[in-house]
Amino acid sequence: MTTRLPYGSWPSPISAAQVAAGTTPVGGGGFVGEELWWLEGRPAEGGRLTVLARAAASDAPARELVAAPFNVRSRVNEYGGASWAAVGTGDGQKLVFANFRDQRLYLVDAHGGTPVPLTPESSGADGDPALRFAEIIQGPGGHVLAICEDHRTQLRRYIAAIPLDGSAAADPAALLEVTASSRFVAAPRLNPSGSRISWISWEHPQMPWDGTELHVADLRDLAAANDRVLAGSTTESVLQPEWLDEDRLVFISDRNGWWNPYLHDLSSSAQRPLCEREEEFAGPLWTVGQSWYKVIDANTLLLTHGTHGSSLATLDVPSGKLQQLVLPFTRISPTGLRGNELLATATSLVQGDGLRLIDLDTLAVQNISLALKDLPDPEALPGAEAMEFTAADGSRVYAHVYEPRLGNLTGSTDELPPYVAFVHGGPTSQAFAQLSLSIAYYTSRGIGVVDVNYGGSTGFGRAYRRRLNGQWGVVDVQDTVAVLEGLAAAGMADPKRLAIEGGSAGGWTVLSALTTTKTFSAGISRYGVSDLVGLVRDTHDFESRYMDSLVGPYPEAAELYAQRAPINHVADISCPVLLLQGDQDKVVPPAQSQVVADALAANGIPHAYVLYEGEQHGFRRAENIVNALETSLGFYAAVFGFESDVPVLKLS
Repeated sequence: MTTRLPYGSWPSPISAAQVAAGTTPVGGGGFVGEELWWLEGRPAEGGRLTVLARAAASDAPARELVAAPFNVRSRVNEYGGASWAAVGTGDGQKLVFANFRDQRLYLVDAHGGTPVPLTPESSGADGDPALRFAEIIQGPGGHVLAICEDHRTQLRRYIAAIPLDGSAAADPAALLEVTASSRFVAAPRLNPSGSRISWISWEHPQMPWDGTELHVADLRDLAAANDRVLAGSTTESVLQPEWLDEDRLVFISDRNGWWNPYLHDLSSSAQRPLCEREEEFAGPLWTVGQSWYKVIDANTLLLTHGTHGSSLATLDVPSGKLQQLVLPFTRISPTGLRGNELLATATSLVQGDGLRLIDLDTLAVQNISLALKDLPDPEALPGAEAMEFTAADGSRVYAHVYEPRLGNLTGSTDELPPYVAFVHGGPTSQAFAQLSLSIAYYTSRGIGVVDVNYGGSTGFGRAYRRRLNGQWGVVDVQDTVAVLEGLAAAGMADPKRLAIEGGSAGGWTVLSALTTTKTFSAGISRYGVSDLVGLVRDTHDFESRYMDSLVGPYPEAAELYAQRAPINHVADISCPVLLLQGDQDKVVPPAQSQVVADALAANGIPHAYVLYEGEQHGFRRAENIVNALETSLGFYAAVFGFESDVPVLKLS
């Protein structure tokens, strides 16, 4: 029997506390001896990250390898990634990790003990650590190799060799520069004998999805590697080189308009595509150490590929034949491979994100660690439908639609549901179909959600990414409006109760949409960009030239910067706005939100501004995640006029 209640007021069993407690970050893992090791977050400990281990052949409780107060997180490129690695063999396995507070590398025994530093203390002019490390791999001669981000004089990055005996902890001269400096480096890989090293690099103003170069060098003398470029340019993005054997190197390139796999044979200098398809075999390199494929043997690869999501397949290198592996995931990333066993992070619409152990012969799946520790009632979870819409310029726009759902409840007879557009960050990123408690927090209360892949998103080829070039604040807004108005035209959404929310670059789209259109009745910006000039002057190095492609070079395009920046058009906002911001954000500093709050107040626009102490770019502390969710729901209750299980937010 169907029960009718006003949309937004449904008695959801999903609380904000459950969302915060249930979404434990689970990172990539690997096989270490007879064990599995992986990265996992601790929201109740201020968002600290640690490394866990357990026997691969049992479901025994995991043990923690890195105890508080250590926090396994790198600040290379500020977004970090690949912050730990196992070194040694057999019973001598040890863990090397980057500690967030001081960014030093530490070594700790896998069976307990106090971490000992491998790299020196360092401090730059701003007081932040001057030496930062990530993407650690086992190196030759008692060393590990890692990306080194060096702020001691002029900022530069290179692959460094760090001795495992700890001598560099007191003597910075013991750190050896293996490669020449580039503005950015990533993906160091050694061939099986350790005689050659490959890596990728790029320079300003390119981002890694715009153009990178693939290098290879002899590594017989750690201090004198001479390199040559095998592929890539300022207009070709090359990612994740991996060695098949001593002379053959696989890499991903978008030279044909899609990230597809290629093979380079150093013995003959021959280079050829392995599998050309209008699908993506990789994605944007926002964090170093990302993995999209694994080498099974010298003639076989295990790859991810797709458009709206990613699936798994094997590729026969000689023939180029792709064999699909059917698994119940919308997105998958392989992180460890041993024989027929695959360790992967994967997204399931039934169980959410998590680390999975997959038997490649039988395709049996074992959950190692799930991001959602306690799954809610399935009757409170929405489905995800991939839909396509047409933008004002005739372009196709992609989105995932999550309709309101809670058991047998439906809305009142005289209303359609309110809908919220989720706008992903980046903006060079992608929204996947997922089981998200943040989405279910809304949909189980009778609020629809649509996750938009506007022009500029990845997953749909280079041409779709490039739609946003020079058009940030235009195409992303146009596409999001097309999706929401399309839902309203189809009778799925109330045209008078449409909202938009997003973080970082998504927050920019929120503010741009509210200043240039009248489609939305409310907007939530989380640590959103509002002032382009301020962003160019204040943001971190990795994104400091990002605006060159998204808007135009500064100061040459200063007039366009002023024209696009939402802060210069706050008077055009006619609907309520909620601003959420971390006070330690280095990517989008708090001033970006404060200046909008001040302008909204000056113009008499109903709004609220919440500044979270100790938070950076994204909220990691459980209490802040709870507050941000409840504040957002209370905001929509105030604007859309429904009763909720949280207090209605008072707007200034």
